[in-house]
Amino acid sequence: MKLKPISYHDYLKIDTLLSCQKLRSEEAKRTAHDEHLFIIVHQCYELWFKQILQELNSAISVMSAPSIEEKDLGLLLSRLERVTQIQRVMDQQIDVLETMTPMDFLEFRDLLLPASGFQSLQFKIFENKMGLRSEQRIVYNNAHYTEHFDSAHQDILKAAEDGPSLFTCVDQWLERTPFLTATDFNFWESYKSAVEKMFQREHQMINENPLLNEESKQKNYKIMEESKGIFDGLFDEEKFKELRKQGFWRLSHKSILAALFIHLYRDMPILHLPFKLLTTLKDIDENLTHWRYRHALMVMRMIGTKVGTGGSSGAKYLKDSTEKHKIFQDFFQLTTFFIPRSELPELPLEFQKKLDFHYHQFPKKN
Repeated sequence: MKLKPISYHDYLKIDTLLSCQKLRSEEAKRTAHDEHLFIIVHQCYELWFKQILQELNSAISVMSAPSIEEKDLGLLLSRLERVTQIQRVMDQQIDVLETMTPMDFLEFRDLLLPASGFQSLQFKIFENKMGLRSEQRIVYNNAHYTEHFDSAHQDILKAAEDGPSLFTCVDQWLERTPFLTATDFNFWESYKSAVEKMFQREHQMINENPLLNEESKQKNYKIMEESKGIFDGLFDEEKFKELRKQGFWRLSHKSILAALFIHLYRDMPILHLPFKLLTTLKDIDENLTHWRYRHALMVMRMIGTKVGTGGSSGAKYLKDSTEKHKIFQDFFQLTTFFIPRSELPELPLEFQKKLDFHYHQFPKKN
């Protein structure tokens, strides 16, 4: 089908786009100059959310396959890296919004009631598709988060909750990692011995630190013992399940071991892309945490301890969600058990070949 020529103006629907800024302060006959900026910034957020959801839907579609080809993993990574770049732009938009002073905001704030950023449907879908669980959410105004949306939007949120998330797809993908049982070499025993030596060094460092009094030393010993208990759970599936019930881990036992192996041997050629993927997932999660925190600081800067326009505790709600609404926390916790590269168990040559793009065996030609 041949399309007729189109102009830049018509292609981007500029007239429609520029007509979307309707100031409540103008309707109320008390025009507030900075309301226009407030609307523009938040409309930009919604456009970026739309693009992020397109990238996430594509990533979930790729990762939902029973197996992922190397080329598809590269495509998946490029889509998720795009999300991280969008997040950086979103973070910079807070700088623009903060050119509005608190008193400028107060000129029109009362006209926004009961609207709230909490009611961003797309951002909630973004969180759901990333893998944020409903029971993990901070309670907002003593009601389930979906109750702040109309019935049509509630159905959309429920579908996003029930559908595959990036977290569940990554969990299933890690479980399929083929290298964990591909050799007779007892990697995990060698690794366990190396980490135990690391804990012994830490114990010695605490003991010999002249800046720590006895009380501080005991606190550090306790933290180290707790870390050792969690570490033991990596090698005892029943202990791991108990830790998972307690909420320390979300990923499965196989997935955690696979993620750990990928991080430890990330320099092996066939693990480059998997390592970059796990790193990018941490970047997205960290960017979300940073954006929420900056949002909380901005709200405190703008309204102090006032109640938010949606009736929430304002800055406090945002700060609490910063701590609790993390998704790929497991990957951050894994760093507790990293050891220096020089102390990693040496892998047998045949096993190294499988990590060096020799993993697939091709049939010989006749």
